[in-house]
Amino acid sequence: MAFANSEMDEAFDYLFKIILIGDSNVGKTSVVHRFKSGQYHAKQQNTIGVDFTVRSLEIDGKKVKIQVWDTAGQERFRTITQSYYRSAHGAILAYDMTRRSTFESIPHWIHEIEKYGAANLVLMLIGNKSDEAEKRQVLFEDACTLAEKHGLLAVLETSAKEAQNVDEVFILMAKELMARNTLQMHGESGFSDNIHLDTRPVVATQAEKSSCSC
Repeated sequence: MAFANSEMDEAFDYLFKIILIGDSNVGKTSVVHRFKSGQYHAKQQNTIGVDFTVRSLEIDGKKVKIQVWDTAGQERFRTITQSYYRSAHGAILAYDMTRRSTFESIPHWIHEIEKYGAANLVLMLIGNKSDEAEKRQVLFEDACTLAEKHGLLAVLETSAKEAQNVDEVFILMAKELMARNTLQMHGESGFSDNIHLDTRPVVATQAEKSSCSC
């Protein structure tokens, strides 16, 4: 994995649009900034409508451009953000693992995606703020159960502050989209449910796993 060295209009093998959705103040913008620049800012302004960022990576020898759409969680922006669902290839649903209410909102966000998004949209779930484990209100097992129930690709616990699993979320999503795109190119009628994905936690010594494949 590496940053692309040239301009944004450099030729690429894949272009994927990924949307981040979830309640306000779960850390979506912090996750995007960490992914884009490798930096973390403790103070973030609430997103107004939708923010857009791009990062190019080299994954498995292919040049992949990832467009990330960071959406506002507030109800008053809901109509604006819904218009971006249709064009997305993947959606990352985010909750704050220190606030149970943000996790309980995830089924609502899944319903929004199913209602307004494309039929083949790939969904992942992330529990942010894993650096505040002492404040945990959501068990990782509960997140895995929810993801399995709704057929999500995977669950990862992330920390924008400590850069835990942030790149891995987007790389995992990109690899799945690349695999599905390859199947389509070869004339497969459907998507495979048996694609192997490496979702091992970044910090192998953690007492509790921070990722699972669902």
